[in-house]
Amino acid sequence: MKLRPLEETDLEFIHGLANDYSIMSYWFEEPYNSLAKLKEAYQNNNSNESARRFIIENESDLVGIVDLDFIDFKHRNCEIMIIIKPEFSGNGFAKFAFKEATKYAFEVLNMHKVYLYVDTENEKAVKIYEKQGFKTEGVLREHFYAKGKYRDAAFMSILKSEWIEKE
Repeated sequence: MKLRPLEETDLEFIHGLANDYSIMSYWFEEPYNSLAKLKEAYQNNNSNESARRFIIENESDLVGIVDLDFIDFKHRNCEIMIIIKPEFSGNGFAKFAFKEATKYAFEVLNMHKVYLYVDTENEKAVKIYEKQGFKTEGVLREHFYAKGKYRDAAFMSILKSEWIEKE
């Protein structure tokens, strides 16, 4: 298992994930409409300092993606998001990638806080995040629209001091 930076050659893999409504609904995002749109976004954001995107690999398999987004170097916080391709779910990839990306945020980017939003009904994800030391700060009522209804989202975070203590 390893994380590596997203490359342009990974865009077809990302396109496959991003066009799966059941996957993207966990990110509360609309699926991409085309590979061309994804490539354009990649080109436009390639030098964007407010995001870091990593591919999760296992040997020769592309397993998923983990993003650090909305990186704020003034307030020293960022959002973390992860997608694991469904056939690789339940094999520890999410735990590994989540831990490594959080470590990167704190040790390389010197973030003070890493946060995320998660559907309160996604108990599996909530448990993974709690095991990584994330705490629920609150619940945003009917904050996102996905799968045909408005959904509550937990806002969870971990501070660098909590992460250091956990390590």
